[in-house]
This record gives sequence, structure tokens and C-alpha cells, in this order.
Amino acid sequence: MLSRLRNMFRVPDLRNKILFTIFIVLVYRLGTHVPVPYVDFAQIKNLQHQSTNSGVVGFLDLFSGGAITSVSIFFLGIMPYITASIIMQLLGVVIPKLEQWQQEGQSGQKKITQWTRYVTVGLALVQSSGLVIALHEGKQGLLGTAGFQGHDMIPNYNAYRAALIVMTWVAGTALVMWLGELITQRGIGNGMSILIFASVVSRLPSQGGLVFAQGGQFKGWVIILIGIGMITGIVYVESGQRRIPVQFAKRVVGRRMYGGQSTYIPLKVNQSGVIPVIFASSILAFPALIATASNWTWLQDFANKNLVRGDSWTYMALYALMILFFAYFYTAIAFNPQQQADIIRKQGGFIPGIRPGPPTEKYLAKVLNRITLPGSIFLMVIALVPLMVLKLWHITQFPFGGTALLITVGVALETMKQIDSQLMMRNYEGFLS
Repeated sequence: MLSRLRNMFRVPDLRNKILFTIFIVLVYRLGTHVPVPYVDFAQIKNLQHQSTNSGVVGFLDLFSGGAITSVSIFFLGIMPYITASIIMQLLGVVIPKLEQWQQEGQSGQKKITQWTRYVTVGLALVQSSGLVIALHEGKQGLLGTAGFQGHDMIPNYNAYRAALIVMTWVAGTALVMWLGELITQRGIGNGMSILIFASVVSRLPSQGGLVFAQGGQFKGWVIILIGIGMITGIVYVESGQRRIPVQFAKRVVGRRMYGGQSTYIPLKVNQSGVIPVIFASSILAFPALIATASNWTWLQDFANKNLVRGDSWTYMALYALMILFFAYFYTAIAFNPQQQADIIRKQGGFIPGIRPGPPTEKYLAKVLNRITLPGSIFLMVIALVPLMVLKLWHITQFPFGGTALLITVGVALETMKQIDSQLMMRNYEGFLS
């Protein structure tokens, strides 16, 4: 292992990329601890001590690495960009112009990226406007703890101060988006994923300590064993795939014979990745955000009882159903059986035992639906196990949340694969080889 670590820094190009990525991550982590102006610092300290993983703050704080409870300039973190990216990907199915851009290659991708930035800024503006009102009024749905109900975290609140805080958060979101793009261009791995990975990992030590403080040694070690088991399962399922063989017929062009080769189509068991979990969490957090900015008593009561706390059975049931729905929905968008069947037919290929054209499309759709079911059930188990532990043991902190583990393990695997590919290109032994 030590020799492989040394190999990473023997290659100047790879060493510079790794050091640049570390530098950007340090800049991002520094920004998560710089608070915005005009907030009550005493209230911020109390929020950091009393906040839990429940409520909207529990979900958002996971992706911001503590920027929520610090009320920092990176308050919104990377969530607006994630939401904007998902929206643009979903709209690509229903808007012909976006679908056309997706097929134009690099030039079309630049246009999609530009519009994703615009949508990100728009979402950040809307979210920050609602959240600054919630901080001023001390809404329980946002803070995740009843102790802050009615507490004003912005003393001497007025329109000027609210506008300045909103613009600071929007500018912070744009800066985070730029830092992520810098890592993608000049660093190692996907920039946005690396920032999320850094945010999630930074919370693990403190949450692990709170587990031992609240549950004792026995429950603490049991939770660690559960976390290790979940990590093992994630690695196993993320690496699992169904390989569909494809045979290309031989053909004679002039005096040469082409084709006759065989390959396969790799269909991952978890084709949609962590997207269903993130999207389901976002949808469930949306009513709580609306409740914080509205005066609808019935909505506030429903959100506080069923959506603010993750240990509600209603929350778990809705969470599981939405994960199942979005797993199938996103898989249908990411992999198009009709398009794949047309590509195979145009290239002169066929699946052994299956006729080209519509039969191939039906076969691919059938296989995709069958492997998506265990993948979606796997996502539900990973997401619900921490919530059930919270429910049964009355623990407010769980360091191995399903979303956190899916992100950290997935990003770590993809980053190590990218490092491995660059090491093996230079005849060095990689980590995963």
C-alpha cells in the first residue's frame, strides 16, 4: 500500500492534480466556517450543540459539511447545483432542444452546462430567500429542534440585512460551483462529487463521538459494525453488473473481412446510483421548507409530525416508496432500450438467441426491469437501516447514514479508478489492480 501511495506522487502530472484538489478542498472547508454578517453568533453556537440529524437541516447539513449549522457563506452548499443538474437531465427527455444539445457532443454539453449554472443561481436565490425568513422567525422545521422555535437568529432584521445575506448565499453557491468545476478541469475526479465527499467525511468523527456519548460503548460498537457491513454491501452491489453478450456478424468489404467480434453490454445492478435517495430526500424536505415560510397550520403540523423527524414511520414509508419510484424512473432515463437496440442493429450486431430490432428492445427492457428491482431494494435497505436504528435506540446522531455512505463509497471508488487508470498508463501498479 505504501509503495502504491508513493507511485501517486512519482508522476508529476498526477501529483500536481492531487495537490491542487487538496488545496481546493481546503478552501471549500474554510468557507464553511465563515459566517454571514448580521447573524447572532451565540445562537449559532447553540444551534451547533443542539441540532440533530433530523429535519431539513439534517439533510442539507450533510451536503454542506456543517455550513448550515455554522450559517456560513456556503450555507446552501452544493445542493442547488445537484438539484439543477437533475432537473436539466430530466427535462432533456421532454424538451426537444435539450435532447438535441445532448446529441451534439461537446458543444451541446457546454450549452447544457451554462443553463445548469443559470438554474443553479435561480434555485439558490429562491431557497436563500425562504431560509433567511425561516432563520429570522426560528422555524422548527428548518432547525430540526424544538428548542429554537420562535428564536430570531438575525437581530435587528430589516430588508437590507436580509438582501445582503441572500446575495452572500447566492454568491457562495456560485463560488462552490466554480470550485467544483476547477477540480474537474485541473484536479482529480469529479469536482462536485469530491466536494460532497469532503463535506460528508468531515462530519463523521464528531457524529461518531456523539453516538458513543448517547448510546454507550455497546451501541456505539454495534453501529460501527453496521456501518462496516453497509460499506461492504455497497461495494459489492456497486460493482455488480449483468453482462449481456453481443455478437457482430462478419462482413466482406472489398477484399477484407470485418466483424466477427463479440463484446457485452454492462448493465449495473444499481444503474441509478445515489440519485433516487437524494431525490427522495429532496422531495420529502420540500413540504417542510414550504411550512417554514408559510402560515398554514395544518401543513406545519403534518411536517413537524411526519417529515421533520426521520424516525417517523410515515416518513420511512414515503421514503421507501419514493426511492423505489425514482430508481425505476431514473434508470429509464439513463438507459434507453430502444436506442441501444437501434445502435446494435446499425452496427451489424445481435444478442445471441434474440432477433435484432423490437425483440432486442423488449429483451433489454425485461433484463433492465429485473435487475433494477434488487438495486432499488438495496437502496431502500441502505437508506432505512440508519433511520430504524434511530427509531429503536432513540439515538439522534448516526454517522453512517445511507446517503452519506452511498456518496462516500461511490466517490472513493470512482476516484481510485481514475487514479488507477493514470498509474497503469505509466506502467505503475494501481490500488484496485
